[in-house]
Amino acid sequence: MSFLSAGETLKSTVSPLPAVATSSSSDTASAKANAPERSDLGLSGRRSRSGEILLGPNEPIPGAMEAKSSKPSHRRSGSVPVLYSGGSFSSGSTGGSGSSSSTSSSPATNVMPAGNICPSGRIVKTGMMTRSNARTDVLGSGTGNYGHGSIVRGGAIASNRSGKPPETVAYNGVSSAVAKALSSMDPEEVKRVGNEHYRRGQFAEALKLYDRVITMCPDNAVCRSNRAAALTGLQRFGEAVTECEEALRLDPAFGRAHQRLASLLLRLGQVENARKHLFLAGPKPDPLELQKLQEVEKHLERSANARNVGDWKSMLSETNAAIAHGADSSSLLMASKAEAHLRLHQLQDAELALSNASKLDSSSSPHSSAKFFGMVSNSYMYVVRAQVELARGRFEDSVAAAEKARQIDPSNIEVSMLLNDIRIVSRSRASGNEFFNSGKFLEACLAYEEGLNHAPISNAILHSNRAACMSKLGQWEKSIEDCNEALRIQPNYTKALLRRAASFAELEQWNQAEKDYEVLRKEMPGDTEVVEALSRVQIAIRASRVKDVSDLKFSMEIKEIRGPEHFQAAITSPGVSVIHFTTAMNPNCDKITPFINTMCARYPSVKFLKVDMNTIPTLAKTENVRAVPTLKIYKNGAKVKEIINPNQQVLEYTLKHYT
Repeated sequence: MSFLSAGETLKSTVSPLPAVATSSSSDTASAKANAPERSDLGLSGRRSRSGEILLGPNEPIPGAMEAKSSKPSHRRSGSVPVLYSGGSFSSGSTGGSGSSSSTSSSPATNVMPAGNICPSGRIVKTGMMTRSNARTDVLGSGTGNYGHGSIVRGGAIASNRSGKPPETVAYNGVSSAVAKALSSMDPEEVKRVGNEHYRRGQFAEALKLYDRVITMCPDNAVCRSNRAAALTGLQRFGEAVTECEEALRLDPAFGRAHQRLASLLLRLGQVENARKHLFLAGPKPDPLELQKLQEVEKHLERSANARNVGDWKSMLSETNAAIAHGADSSSLLMASKAEAHLRLHQLQDAELALSNASKLDSSSSPHSSAKFFGMVSNSYMYVVRAQVELARGRFEDSVAAAEKARQIDPSNIEVSMLLNDIRIVSRSRASGNEFFNSGKFLEACLAYEEGLNHAPISNAILHSNRAACMSKLGQWEKSIEDCNEALRIQPNYTKALLRRAASFAELEQWNQAEKDYEVLRKEMPGDTEVVEALSRVQIAIRASRVKDVSDLKFSMEIKEIRGPEHFQAAITSPGVSVIHFTTAMNPNCDKITPFINTMCARYPSVKFLKVDMNTIPTLAKTENVRAVPTLKIYKNGAKVKEIINPNQQVLEYTLKHYT
């Protein structure tokens, strides 16, 4: 059975007009491609080869004229509508031309109702569908047409006590207008109401109505195209693609379906198929859609080239550009983003991108034969997942994902190599753990090293595990190196941070250990072991400062500050400290230096130190020293005096005062 759909009529068997191509213009090209076709219902217009009515710019919205002139004819429940064909009436569809002469007095009960659509493709107005013996009464009050008053299916009278307009009252979860259309046996009327809901953005309601139409006209290409439009509005792109493909199976020359399918495939990143259907849509492809396609193709090619040479920043940039230019619903491009983030050691971003890829319409996955980066598309999705799982330390899940990729694309060398490497990494990690738990730290270290040699990307967990082995073997420097690498890959990796802090403490590098423990205290606020370790380190820092001060005390010569930590220890120690900021070959410094040496011998309880501003320029900048010689005097950790270019009398008086 044929059905008039949005913007189209049924294929007429009498003298069809030649096809006229259409092309979209302006920024609404994609919207036009996704809008459902409208019914012409008696309007004049040009008819394409697929039966589409191509309206002129000044023509009214199809379906408006007869909506004013007539109402749908009333039929009893269970009756079969009468078809009008070539000037005669028929019951049910006739497989012939518009000159069918069937005139049976009662319609056959086993024929699907056809509404007011003729087999010839012409529309029959309600007034034309009368017979001498046809009844004129209607259900209900006898004055209103069936389906227009308060009558609902099943013979019940629906009361509207909500105060809302009758067409907005909901029955069983749908509006009365939708319920009324769903109960109609006229596919054209159901489709018309579906189009109205589509134009209002009510895609779910439109889809229900289009589904109803398809049950009545399953072999109509335009019905399928309309359903694809509603599915697109609901972001169900995979199902929309299937409907477009079904429309093209029914009518391979259906230009609107080709254009709609091209737009969908572009959004899904399937550029090769999108290009094919874009050029099948008409003699000339839509220029805006073609421009978007070319931009996406360009950035995808650049992304592939960047991946081949390991330029992950460029790969990420080009992938984002392809998404921005039209491929905004491609799970493959989201997976490509995840891989680039992972290679850049941005693990959280990689997981987020992979999660977004999995949230996209699962039915929108490309065909099994489609390729992406040289791999079968679905296989690439599992390749990325395997790498992310491995980076997160979920080794078994990583192996399972890699095996799935190999199962989908068994002949691909890259997939096979990845699976082999991930299996080795997983086995090496398991062996290393067994050796470590048995106290065989050297063997465990070698096992983890083998895993690192075969890991497709640097693995933070294996580095951290090897650091634990190194610390057990007393190789603190190597332990710190592995921890540094693990933290470079995964900055907030607490196990690596704990092991590095402990290694710093073993090397008595207290300040570095303190920094790591301070971070851990914020990350693990309730961990008593971290608090105790931090306390021990801080005690060690204070003890080391006292030791530095004792080394300086009662010396008979000026000591040189070695660095910022040494300077801090000197000025915070008990007693009086004199810091002499100087530079070599400076006349003023050369003049005051002998006198300071004399004071050093005269006041043995005072600590005299000097800072060479050429050797430690950062310290001079931190202390805001702008001229030399400058002397700063500290007592019990507090600065009490600063003298710039002092003379001997002032300096000696100041020292007597503070000692």
